[in-house]
Amino acid sequence: MLYAVFMSATLPPFPRPQEPTGEPELLQLSSAGDEPCLRADAARNRARLLEAATRLIAEHGAAGVTMEAVAAAANVGKGTVFRRFGDRTGLLTALLDHSSRKLQADFLGGPPPLGPGAPAIERLRAFGVAVLYRSVEQLDLQLAAQPESTRRFAHPSIRALHTHVTILLRQIAPDADCELLAQTLMGYLDPALIHHLTEQCGMPLERLEKGWIDLVDRVTRSGPPC
Repeated sequence: MLYAVFMSATLPPFPRPQEPTGEPELLQLSSAGDEPCLRADAARNRARLLEAATRLIAEHGAAGVTMEAVAAAANVGKGTVFRRFGDRTGLLTALLDHSSRKLQADFLGGPPPLGPGAPAIERLRAFGVAVLYRSVEQLDLQLAAQPESTRRFAHPSIRALHTHVTILLRQIAPDADCELLAQTLMGYLDPALIHHLTEQCGMPLERLEKGWIDLVDRVTRSGPPC
């Protein structure tokens, strides 16, 4: 493997309210409807609900995460879960948003080649491989959390990844339509496609990794990595 980022299947612990996380400034993940600053008690309730959902995923998979089950596991009323997350997709998306912050911290301020300090082409190759490994680790959750088609590409976490790829492409091929090329590259990293290739077609992850490197080099007209 040219570059691999292994991410634990267990989501990282949720930061305590008003506790600094030590991460660099991240691309915005919160949806427009989120409160800009949660009260301490509301933040504690939100963290408790997400922790309960994480336990349910570990025990029963994403299919075991219902609004009723999360409410029972967190010892709160079902209405509290709906008020905080809107629906089941909103709850699952919140779990993914939390785990996405680790990936964002890595590509915004982590060590190269994923983080700053490496040439843009090396960072782009490393980014796709990191997303591939993260997707495989959390594939059940990612598939369950996918919003309906009209909201799929507009979600803040997806826009954040697209923005990062677009920025790297502008450094590599400034004369190209980098926004559209970024969409093409992100299509390769779609969780549903990864599920199809790994689970239904039986392709090893190493093949998808090499395919990503090849796709990047062909799209950007770059030579193969050394």
